[in-house]
Amino acid sequence: MEKNLAKTYDPKDFEDRIYQMWEENGAFKAQVDRSKKPFTIVMPPPNITGQLHMGHALDQTLQDVLIRWKRMQGYSALWLPGSDHASIATEVKVVNKIREEEGLEKEDLGREEFLKRAWAWKKEYGGRITRQCRKLGDSCDWSRERFTMDEGCSKAVRTFFVKLYKKGLIYKGNRLINWCPSCGTSLSDAEVEHEDKNGLYWYFRYPAAEKGGKDMVVATSRPETMFGDVAIAVNPEDERYKDMVGQKVILPLVGKEIPIIADPYPDPEKGTGAVKITPAHDPNDFEVGERHDLEVLSCINLDATMNDLAGKYAGMDRYECRKQWVADLDAAGYLVKTEEMVIPVGECYRCHTVIEPMLSDQWFVKMEDLAKPAIEAAESGKLKHVPERFQKTYLHWLYDIRDWCISRQLWWGHRIPAWYCEDCGEIIVEEEDPTVCPKCGSKHIHQDEDVLDTWFSSALWPFSTLGWPDKTEDLDYFYPTNVLVTGYDIIFFWIVRMVFSGCEAMGEPPFEYVYVHGLVRDAQGRKMSKSLGNGIDPLLEIDKYGADALRFMLTTGITPGNDMRYQDERMIAARNFANKLWNASRFVIMNIKDEDDNFRPLAKCCADCCGMACGDTDDFSYIALKDEDKWMISRVNESVKYVTEAMDKFDLAMAGQRVYDLIWNEYCDWYIEIVKKRLWSDDEEDKKVARFVLVVALKNMLEMLHPFMPFITEEIWSFLPHSTCELQNNPKGYLINASWPVYSDKRHFQSEEAILNMSMEAISAIRNIRAEAEAAPSRKLTAVIFAEGTDMDRIKAGERYIKDLANITDISYVDDAAKAPEDVMSAVIAGAQIFIPLDDLVDYNAEFDRLTKEKKRLEGEVTRVEKKLANQGFISKAPQNVIDEEKAKQAQYEEMLSKVTEQLATVAEKVGK
Repeated sequence: MEKNLAKTYDPKDFEDRIYQMWEENGAFKAQVDRSKKPFTIVMPPPNITGQLHMGHALDQTLQDVLIRWKRMQGYSALWLPGSDHASIATEVKVVNKIREEEGLEKEDLGREEFLKRAWAWKKEYGGRITRQCRKLGDSCDWSRERFTMDEGCSKAVRTFFVKLYKKGLIYKGNRLINWCPSCGTSLSDAEVEHEDKNGLYWYFRYPAAEKGGKDMVVATSRPETMFGDVAIAVNPEDERYKDMVGQKVILPLVGKEIPIIADPYPDPEKGTGAVKITPAHDPNDFEVGERHDLEVLSCINLDATMNDLAGKYAGMDRYECRKQWVADLDAAGYLVKTEEMVIPVGECYRCHTVIEPMLSDQWFVKMEDLAKPAIEAAESGKLKHVPERFQKTYLHWLYDIRDWCISRQLWWGHRIPAWYCEDCGEIIVEEEDPTVCPKCGSKHIHQDEDVLDTWFSSALWPFSTLGWPDKTEDLDYFYPTNVLVTGYDIIFFWIVRMVFSGCEAMGEPPFEYVYVHGLVRDAQGRKMSKSLGNGIDPLLEIDKYGADALRFMLTTGITPGNDMRYQDERMIAARNFANKLWNASRFVIMNIKDEDDNFRPLAKCCADCCGMACGDTDDFSYIALKDEDKWMISRVNESVKYVTEAMDKFDLAMAGQRVYDLIWNEYCDWYIEIVKKRLWSDDEEDKKVARFVLVVALKNMLEMLHPFMPFITEEIWSFLPHSTCELQNNPKGYLINASWPVYSDKRHFQSEEAILNMSMEAISAIRNIRAEAEAAPSRKLTAVIFAEGTDMDRIKAGERYIKDLANITDISYVDDAAKAPEDVMSAVIAGAQIFIPLDDLVDYNAEFDRLTKEKKRLEGEVTRVEKKLANQGFISKAPQNVIDEEKAKQAQYEEMLSKVTEQLATVAEKVGK
């Protein structure tokens, strides 16, 4: 084995190797261990049609950071992975594949053969995204990997369906549902995306049915649905229409009479205050129709073409019909006016086709009773949202929840476990497939053709994956889970349904925390999409920069609940950080030439079981630590406290940034620079102390950084020395299984921190003075420092750091700033003022030569301008503004020459010329 890291940091050299090592050695596997607390996360199951995108990368990295952290804290940490069958998305993929390769439709194959093709698709593509998750570094327990249609999850789905049905919470009814004409299936309310779009309102005149009656003007954004109109509704408080209630008007061109009714639904301030009622094509109209026992007439087919009710427009696409129908109404004099409006449009969340409200026989879940415990869980604090503001979104949806349409007109998915008797009409819902009708004994029964909404099965994910409905050991130990990490875009789809399902099946919410993150947008703040072509492939970024860089960029670039922008500069910065850590670690390891000999004499082991120091002991009193050693140990110790508290609050970005600052600024830029001189000295005992602190600090920093950047930290860790007692607690010696560092008062060295912090401020101030004076870093300087009391003690205690790192040969101290010498450049830091003599900063011989050249140049410019202004030809011909410019130049050059001449005289005196 090599004794040091490779000279160049290249993540391709070790990331795949390390992941394989972890997986082969069971590093991710969680055990039911009653001596430990469990910590459980269930992965939001990606679709089997999917490929890892930047949203997945963010979501899964956040989960992995939490699970690695808790594993190191000593929890039995389970991150349970899996994938979703994704009914609509997968069926569309399989249908398209069959169509392209065989020229067939799924109906040509039949259900059984189609499902064979769908399972073949799952076998071929289902594991693609989980393989990609491994590239990202996901430390999932792959031995527990689940699929929403595996045997266990399918059993859970059926059990839950039957349980709800027998409680009267699932029913079949003829109700208005959301229909996607493209996907050919019903959708739940949550699967409809609402977007405001520019559109038109058409105002049409409905003529009175009787002579002497008043015509009615009604506005609509969907004139093609007029063929299904059954009434005109007005508000009973609307004085304009009180005398018209009960009268009838005629549906234009159709000739059908429809009544005018009074109902609270119409808003007198909107449009004309009169609303056409089309119960088959609008959910609000449907409720009005139920209140008034109105007929329900559908004029649109499932494929979004018009049916026979539309007369001569039958067979037309709904939008083509709209165009011709409006033209005909206009020609006949029924169009009063059009008005541009912003109109809310509902679209299918999968294909973005405009949905069509349809009256249909479907299966529904009654939501009122199921919603109550989900509401109580949030309001009581059993379920917490991070950030808290998302609880309002969650509760708002539950307060206004409607019954959930759970049937889908698809073949891929969990088939609804309901059978119909063809002889007596009985509906049979049981956990086992029936063979005869329990009511009449008939064998003429058939199963419902529809499948369940994908979200019905994924709603059971936190407990079905642990073995429910069976009482498994995993379910007893790991449920409820601890945190659900998800984007804010699926609060309705998934979170709410998991909570009410968990409360119903298990009697308690499925998790304690919902950690909500935002979306990854492009550099301009736009949502990444195929249509914009602005998506960033995380796999390509991993290939280019390494998984660690991608993970660190994602986790430190986002705050809970807020979107983040993907920027190449931040990826490069994360890669540079990894490279900085690599080089610093290589330097440290290079100086540990014989681990045992270097470490054994330094310390007794914290467990008194061997002669080596593991660094876990709090007692450093037996080691001859210098101030900088105590400062470094203390800074690491304080960071442990800060990072742990930030992680507890799910503020992963702040935690990661603190580790970054500790490694880059304090360890690399300061501590290593300070101790280099000691490592190259002849004092062997002090060299051992310096090496010890370098390693102990590095190990603690690697432990804190590991959840964020697991690969590079594990690789570096493998080159560091480990004590016997460390290896007893962690036999394989992997960082992934190491203990999370713990804050200790004994590692807090407040006095030494103050000394080093003041020294570093002073060094930075002197370096800034050098830069301002353009004095080379190699130029020797002297300094005068004013401070009082404790500050004076501290600055004196840090004198050697200031001398070494600021290249100061001598420091003198004054007790009054007025006693500082003249001709100095100065800086003020907390508790002190620093004065650097100009004589030290300036090379007067070089400055004399420079000023001499500058004087000569300026004299030439002054002479040139004087000649130009003395030239009468120029003065007579040039515009006045040009002449004025030359005079201004003359004045400027003369002023500059005067100053340079004055400076040159001063410098000449300094050098004796």
